[in-house]
Amino acid sequence: MHQLLHQPWPWYVAGPLIGLIVPALLLLGNKHFGISANLRHACAACFPADIKFFQYDWKKEVWNFFFIAGIFAGAIIAVQLLDNPAPVAIHPALAKELAGYGITDHHSLLPAELFSWNSLFTLRGLIMLIGGGFLVGFGSRYAGGCTSGHSIMGLSDLQWPSLVATVMFMVGGFIMANLILPFILHL
Repeated sequence: MHQLLHQPWPWYVAGPLIGLIVPALLLLGNKHFGISANLRHACAACFPADIKFFQYDWKKEVWNFFFIAGIFAGAIIAVQLLDNPAPVAIHPALAKELAGYGITDHHSLLPAELFSWNSLFTLRGLIMLIGGGFLVGFGSRYAGGCTSGHSIMGLSDLQWPSLVATVMFMVGGFIMANLILPFILHL
């Protein structure tokens, strides 16, 4: 049991646990799973009510703030428990491809060449972190939800818009990973 806490859980354990969140939220409180709407709730709580988009009773959704706090707390706990000094094991062919992009640090899940304060202030870092963050935020609001809301909650509710959004998320991800990202990594 102790060893199970010091390594990432396999997909066949983590996947069903995530999947069980959906019926639990619906049965326990008729709540919907999703992350991106929390930013709207936070803005509605902080900004004056004269902005029409934020004129609703955000206090009915206060449980979302506890949910997000739990995500942050879980991440902090996981970083502490999963801190492993051994490098991340990746396939040699992938390591060779990444080395072609200048990514050679495999000592953590996020390569320092991409995710660090030093890389943030490069053209590649600005495009990937700032530009990518903006596009993800804009896209999730434009699609009416994020990948967790549409792909986990919406598909389980058999919602047609969620199927369309999930297909578009996947198409966008394939285009980004195979066509756009290699170009950006060469910057």
